[in-house]
Amino acid sequence: MSAAEPPVAEGHEPVRGPVGPSGLLDVLGVASVVLDTQGRIVLWSPQAEELFGYPAHEALGEYAARIMVHEQYLDLVVKLFADVMETGEGWAGAFPIRRKDGSTRLVEFRNMRLLDDRGDVYALGLCADQTTVRQVERDVALSTRTIAQAPIGLAVLDTELRYVSVNEALAQLNGIPAEDHVGHTPRELLPDIDADAIETALREVLRTGEPLINQRITGRTPADPDQEHFWSISLYRLEDTTGTVLGVAGMAVDITEQHQAAVEAETARRRLALIADASTRIGTTLELDRTARELADVAVPELADVAAVDLLEAVVEGRRSSLGPAESAVIRALAVRAQHDTEALDAADQPGQVARYGPDRLVTECVRTASPVMVAHVEAKDLPRIARSPEAAVQLGRAGVHSYLAVPLIARGEVLGALDLKRTRNPLPFSEDDLLLARELAARAAVQIDNARWYQNARDTALTLQRSLLPSHPPVTGGLEVASRYQPAGASAEVGGDWFDVIPLEDGKTALVVGDVMGSGIDAATTMGRLRTATHTLASLDLEPARLLEHLDKITEGLDHSIATCVYAIHDPRLRQCRIANAGHLPPARLRPGNAPELLDLPTGVPLGVGGVPFSTTTIDLEPGDRLVFYTDGLVETRQHPLDERLAALLELLDGPDRPLEEVCDMLLRTLHRPENADDVALLIARVLPPS
Repeated sequence: MSAAEPPVAEGHEPVRGPVGPSGLLDVLGVASVVLDTQGRIVLWSPQAEELFGYPAHEALGEYAARIMVHEQYLDLVVKLFADVMETGEGWAGAFPIRRKDGSTRLVEFRNMRLLDDRGDVYALGLCADQTTVRQVERDVALSTRTIAQAPIGLAVLDTELRYVSVNEALAQLNGIPAEDHVGHTPRELLPDIDADAIETALREVLRTGEPLINQRITGRTPADPDQEHFWSISLYRLEDTTGTVLGVAGMAVDITEQHQAAVEAETARRRLALIADASTRIGTTLELDRTARELADVAVPELADVAAVDLLEAVVEGRRSSLGPAESAVIRALAVRAQHDTEALDAADQPGQVARYGPDRLVTECVRTASPVMVAHVEAKDLPRIARSPEAAVQLGRAGVHSYLAVPLIARGEVLGALDLKRTRNPLPFSEDDLLLARELAARAAVQIDNARWYQNARDTALTLQRSLLPSHPPVTGGLEVASRYQPAGASAEVGGDWFDVIPLEDGKTALVVGDVMGSGIDAATTMGRLRTATHTLASLDLEPARLLEHLDKITEGLDHSIATCVYAIHDPRLRQCRIANAGHLPPARLRPGNAPELLDLPTGVPLGVGGVPFSTTTIDLEPGDRLVFYTDGLVETRQHPLDERLAALLELLDGPDRPLEEVCDMLLRTLHRPENADDVALLIARVLPPS
């Protein structure tokens, strides 16, 4: 043992080599005095010198009664001494003594007769200050009662990690009588706790002397072998006053209830956070597929390892659906999400896929009954009722699906579909709390999904109407090669009222029209259709562009205060001219071989529907090879850039080698139109052909 290491007291093993002394006798300061039969002092310990105040050379040979006994009790002490020497029976008691300095002290005595090897008789007196003795007794009594009555488990282990003593509280925690602990190690008595961790902690405390506070351990004891418990333990090294290591004292508190309460509180906090997160993340747009993906993203991984969002096909198509007990469910997958790469993804229906689930399938039961379906512990026989096919059931089995939950998506009293949840890596089965959370998420998301699907249906209707109103024109007409595009607004916005038209006229002339009805939706598309019809009718009268716009202006005034912008142009191949009038629209661009692209300098005019302001016609020359580019503001306008900057970008894109018109249309849409722009685009490009 190095000088830096404290001595270690042995346990139950035989002592090998010198062992450090205990400090208890030093605390008591026990004095030893030996008297002969005459009562004279023959041996006098250093402790006696300290207790009585007489050095050995003054005490030895003197009568003990003279220097050790208060004169008040001299006769009593002499009689007691005689009785001990005569009978051999010891005596114990306490009485005052007179110290050399004249002070009085109450001393505890133990007297007994001694015999040496020659048969001579002596008297041994053991003496200690009674105040010190009483303090030690009180300390021991306090420690003993505290340990015995403490509500927490207390134990003392020796340096070999064997129990020396345990209190009743620990005996009850462990389910083992206190006396049965003694001499055994924790590993021997409690095999179902983490013995390695406990022994490592005990040895570390023995080695370093550093206490271990509130270390959490878990396991099972004979007191409750079927229930996992949690304990908080604290360990301290025990040493006597000389620094000798006696062992380790340990305290244990069962914190199972507190642990479970903390887990439940944390679970509740996370669930509230998940619901709050869902409120902000689900329904950020009115796109049906994106809303479904947002729901799946929220559910993984907090609630499930694999999540799928499925809608009834009838619901997607805008029809109500009700299933009979023997009917299959035709379901369209909108989103699927997994925390990890898993074969369960391959087993799931991919987004956009439509599958038929038989009446025995769990998801069919969920949407038919409008009630959740939960299989907390999935067995092999359950997989065919979860998967869409026998092959998918095998894949789910290989993926380790062990718990399943499906909750209906219900909005406004109608079952839309189901949120399908599976666990593979998360070892816990779905619980009732999980079911409540899933239903809350499904209820919140179903409203957003319902909004998105109705919006999408309305938008598809408006878009269909708008496309039906737009022209289909030949690529070559009246000496012009023509290409056009219509780009609807993003799915997060309604369709607009942009339109274009190519109208053949008499004498080989062609009318080119691009317009934009302000507003969006069905109303805008309907107004656009009326204006397009009116434009066709007026164009057949061979009116000047300005005159035609005046008529359109009056018509627009009568259309529920609608306002529209429009550019109307008539190309005359014989005169090689184009007459153009503008009603508040962006100017067309002209491209002439050998020249930089330019925006036509036209009087802007006022939008149709304002009324009372005349329009004017501008005539420009057009030679073979020249091109005119008509467009609506959705092509160039953004919230981040000035309009002049965007128009300059348009001209820069048009400045280059001559390319096919179809290619130019695609290039302009791809480069200029921003996905975040909530406006549709109409684009019309015409190239003047050489005379045939």
